[in-house]
Amino acid sequence: MQLASLRSRQGHVPSALALVVLALSPAVRAAGKHHVLKATKDTVQWGWLDPKEPPKLRIASGDTVSIETWMHAKDQFQPGISMEKILELRKSNPGGAFHSLTGPIYVEGAEPGDTLEIRILKIVPKGHGGNYNLPGKDFPTIGALAPEFPEGHIAFFDVDPKRKFVEFKPGIEIPLRPFPGTLAVGMDPDDPAPRKGDAKDDKLAPVNTVRPWKNGSNMDLNELVVGSTLFVPVFLKGGLIWTGDSHCAQGNGEVNLTALECSFEEIELQPIVRKDLQLKWPRVETKTHYILLGFDEDLNKAMANAVRETVDFLVATRGLDRYEAYALVSMAVDCRVTQVVDVRKGVHCMVPKSLFTRPAAARGKKKV
Repeated sequence: MQLASLRSRQGHVPSALALVVLALSPAVRAAGKHHVLKATKDTVQWGWLDPKEPPKLRIASGDTVSIETWMHAKDQFQPGISMEKILELRKSNPGGAFHSLTGPIYVEGAEPGDTLEIRILKIVPKGHGGNYNLPGKDFPTIGALAPEFPEGHIAFFDVDPKRKFVEFKPGIEIPLRPFPGTLAVGMDPDDPAPRKGDAKDDKLAPVNTVRPWKNGSNMDLNELVVGSTLFVPVFLKGGLIWTGDSHCAQGNGEVNLTALECSFEEIELQPIVRKDLQLKWPRVETKTHYILLGFDEDLNKAMANAVRETVDFLVATRGLDRYEAYALVSMAVDCRVTQVVDVRKGVHCMVPKSLFTRPAAARGKKKV
């Protein structure tokens, strides 16, 4: 089925490898309508993924959408804010995260069990960004070295989209590399994270936006820049795309709690419903790498999850047996700590495309 529908909608049939990851295609980008979703009090939600929140926009598979995002706490994290105000805002949303998320966006035809391929086509940051850490004396577990930094600290920086750098201090420049800290589809009803109001029996009770999970969410993956594609399993009808927690730069680990937190005038996405692809966890493709993700509250388990995903990916797409795939990961794949501050830690394993000198179709699959 799916190949026929993909051919009629996108003008080509995916290759064998593209059934797992599909490269950017100008023909697909040109297809469909373009939509705009501005950030407003109605379209931005604060700190929760609520599956019962009405969609703010409905689009077709293959359409493009430009989304505006806000700074944290519905745009209240702005230059001049005090640490006392940050703490007040965090406490005013009990159990919820600080993030502002625009959405949800309903994609016609997306059903549980499908995969959404979400292409990042354009990002235009707004004019400033900020970073803060919470006082370690009050929050000794939030941040890699929280007890060593007992006081809170806040700094804001000018962001010029036309420049390649943000000045940290005279003589220190941070490369400007904007990406969505949070890019999510609707929540997984089986996510074991705590629910709003401490609900125990309602699988559709809202989940806060702190923990990354199978639906993507707060991945803080700094490789999700323009030209990258997220493949994420669908759990709820319509997919229900959210984005926010926008970042203008971030080091792997995000060690003090925050990145260079900013907001976007526009992030242009192209979601495509993939009926031919079923995933358990999100995957990412960039121009140079395939990226496999793992999350868990225990960093060692997050690493194991990411490595297992990478092994499974290589077995499925390159015809290796599991021992060969495991060895290749050890010799040639770079597994990095994505973040350690979102309760669930993240690891991402980067498989260089340059490893593969023959098309996947030319390799005979071996029995696993």
